[in-house]
Amino acid sequence: MIPDSLAAFFAGNQELLWLTTLLVDLAGTVLLYRLFGKAGLQVAIATAIILANLQGPKLTVIFGLQTSLGVIFYSSIFFATDVLSENYGRAEANKAVRMGFAVSVIVLIMLSLALLYLPSDRPATAAYSASIHDAFATIVNFTPRFVFGSLLAYYVSQSFDVWAFHKIKQLTGERWLWLRNNGSTLGSQIIDTAIYSLVAWWGIVDLKTALALGAAKYVFKLAIALIDTAFLYWAKHAYARRHPAEG
Repeated sequence: MIPDSLAAFFAGNQELLWLTTLLVDLAGTVLLYRLFGKAGLQVAIATAIILANLQGPKLTVIFGLQTSLGVIFYSSIFFATDVLSENYGRAEANKAVRMGFAVSVIVLIMLSLALLYLPSDRPATAAYSASIHDAFATIVNFTPRFVFGSLLAYYVSQSFDVWAFHKIKQLTGERWLWLRNNGSTLGSQIIDTAIYSLVAWWGIVDLKTALALGAAKYVFKLAIALIDTAFLYWAKHAYARRHPAEG
């Protein structure tokens, strides 16, 4: 799908690839919002959850730090939730959190059921089918601790994010959108990172490595929170243009 020349370029420029992926992801979320309104944000959250679950176990090195590829997509969930909080209120944001949790459970169950299907043994396709089955199993054969850690971290941190966003808004009024965006996200990401690192990674790797992975992820989450502020103002402007026509 990706041209060889572009693949070769990004192979030597992984940091630029990370930034490009992040910008495309955030821009895609805003585009869905502009095209479909509140439903677009709900779709963006569901999409990010699926991508984060599929790509979460993949580790890479960016700016010298080892991190999970799922960080980008998972962090964009907080962005979409903040847009919902700002433009539609706490109830809609909490509803989106519950919807996201339901999507996570459904995706995990369906992917787990898919693993129970045996690969085809027909001579013409047996080798290909077995290789695809093995690759699929490697990606989606989630351990119970990964499932529990992922779901627990998501629900607790997202619920806190919505609460913190509106608490800051209650104290500051309509001013300082950047403060409630970054304050709520950075606080909730600490909770998310701590829960996930200790529940999901500790035991697979030693405690020191689990904490190091968590610390690296938080650095990237901090960077993403700062970058997505501009996109939040873009989404706020998009809402002003759609309102009050949007229901």
